[in-house]
Amino acid sequence: MRLETTLNPETGLSRPPIGLALGGGVARGWAHIGALKALIEADIKPDIIAGTSIGALVGGVYLAGKLDVLENWARSLNRRRMMSYMDIRWGGPGLMRGDRLARVLKHYLGGLNIEDLDRKYTAVACDLRTGYEVWLQKGPLIPAVRASYALPGAFDPVKIDGRYMIDGALVNPVPVSACRALGAHMVIAVSLNGDAFGPIGSSHELDVDDDQPEKVDPFNLASQSLNKLRPDRLLLKSMMGATGEGNSPKLGSVMMSTLNIVMDRISRSRLAGDPPDVFVAPRIGHIGMMEFTKADELIERGYRAMQHEIPLIQSVIEVLSQIPSGNSA
Repeated sequence: MRLETTLNPETGLSRPPIGLALGGGVARGWAHIGALKALIEADIKPDIIAGTSIGALVGGVYLAGKLDVLENWARSLNRRRMMSYMDIRWGGPGLMRGDRLARVLKHYLGGLNIEDLDRKYTAVACDLRTGYEVWLQKGPLIPAVRASYALPGAFDPVKIDGRYMIDGALVNPVPVSACRALGAHMVIAVSLNGDAFGPIGSSHELDVDDDQPEKVDPFNLASQSLNKLRPDRLLLKSMMGATGEGNSPKLGSVMMSTLNIVMDRISRSRLAGDPPDVFVAPRIGHIGMMEFTKADELIERGYRAMQHEIPLIQSVIEVLSQIPSGNSA
């Protein structure tokens, strides 16, 4: 797909191709919706989107023109609805098949192929056998998205072109490198774990109500309304229930905390070697990675974080627009 340049009528110069790297972070990914809304509001249109895990989901839905639909669906989620999408099964490679969530995607995205999108897109996944990073840039969109968010232990690996794929956050949590490889001269990165273990370079200032964020259980998904007669619901409650003081962490807490650590450490290493031009890290570390019901707050925080960086983004675009395209890296 050819990258289109946008001509500035005031300067007569074309702006650089813009890449948007949307990081992984499970439920915290609803913040990407807010970040994209801020870009849309500022009339900043990325030419390339690379997404990892839920970043691949939000980025793909955005390019499919369904961001408003996803936002409305995310805001409508409550604990009971979340449980209804969890198709538990026994003895498989993952706790959930993921078919119910896939049906929701199919309802809104149909049989859309990545090649049908109007801009460059890649979903980052990991080859289960080799551990290699894989960029899914063609074929059906939904399997690519599912492969990118196939968290080991939670979802089944997804077979694409004879290879089993798992969550791309294990190899590239914030895919800046993919954006650059696809031709971006300027990259905006949105990290969902920038303040999970202390900030890693975000210029997003603390808001008044961010000084002392509410502390919550990192895997607080189970509710008192669970049907205690169903074995699958009992399993979920045992795995995902809140961990009280003095008690050992539950399996779900261990899984999410481990993923958090892995993404944080890999992100720090990769971003140090290939930093984005603009780094956006919403203050969402206090929200658990499985708290999908916190869409309202996550979207708002993602919007505010990106909005705070809009002047910097515009400044970088202006500076790079002065560089003749033949001299660009």
